[in-house]
Amino acid sequence: MASRFVNKTVIVTGASEGVGAAAVRLFHQEGANVVLAARRQEILDKQARTLGNRALAVAADVTDRTQLANVVARTVETFQGVDVLVNNAGFNCRGKLAEIDVESLEQIVNVNLKAPIVMTKLTLPHLLASKGAIVNVASVASMIPMPDEATYCATKFGLRGFSFSLAEELHDTGVTVSTVAPGPVETGFILTDLDEVPDYVFSQPMSTAEQVAGLILDCAADGRRERAIPKNSARLATLGFHLPLLTKLLRPLLSKKGARMKKRYVDWNK
Repeated sequence: MASRFVNKTVIVTGASEGVGAAAVRLFHQEGANVVLAARRQEILDKQARTLGNRALAVAADVTDRTQLANVVARTVETFQGVDVLVNNAGFNCRGKLAEIDVESLEQIVNVNLKAPIVMTKLTLPHLLASKGAIVNVASVASMIPMPDEATYCATKFGLRGFSFSLAEELHDTGVTVSTVAPGPVETGFILTDLDEVPDYVFSQPMSTAEQVAGLILDCAADGRRERAIPKNSARLATLGFHLPLLTKLLRPLLSKKGARMKKRYVDWNK
C-alpha cells in the first residue's frame, strides 16, 4: 500500500457515498487525516467510525457558505491545517430545460459550480500555507454538449474552466489544481435514476467509484492538470466537441448501443 499522504489532511465534499466515500477510504489507507463533508451527519459518523482514528465527520450543505466555513474551521481546529481539498459533491436533474423547475436548475448550479468556487476560496489560505492540492471532480460532460443535460454540462464546463484558470493563477505558489473527468460511474448518481438517464450515456464503459477515486489521489499527489476515465470516452468527447457534425451522426448509433446496455442495468435492478 502506498503512503503518499501520511500526516496530510484532506477534505472531501460529497463524502457520504460513491466516489467521495471511496476517495475518503483510499486517502485514509495512505495515511491521511480525512474530513468527511456531506449533508447527513449520521451516515458520515458511521463511515468515520469504520475508519477509526484520523477521521472527522462534519455535516454540511455545500450550498451554504456558513456551513462550508465551519468545515474548514473544524478541520484546522482538529488537524492544524489543510493539505488537499477535493470538491466532489454533485447534483443533477435530467431532462429538457423547459421541463425542469427553476429550483432544481439553481441547485445544479449551486452544488456543482458555486460550491467548489466558494469552498476553494475558503480553503485557499491554508492550502497556500501547506503548498497543497485542489482536485475538482468534473465529468466527461465538461468536454462535450449533451442534450437533456444542458445545465449540468454548463456547470461542469464551468468547473473545468475554473480549474484550469486557477491553476494558471497559482502556478508559482506551490498549490496545484487538478480536474478529474469521469464518464458514467457505477454509483447511485446514475443507477438510482435509470429512467431519466439518456441512453447514449450507457454507450460508454462504466467506471467504478474506486477507479475514479484512484485518479483523485493521483492528481492530489502529482498535480497533473487533468485525468479522465475512460480515456477513449474523453478522446471521443473532445473530438465531438470540435466536430459537432460527427457528434450528430454518431449519437443515434451510440444511443442504440446505450439502450442495450441500459436494459441490462434495468433487468439487474428488478
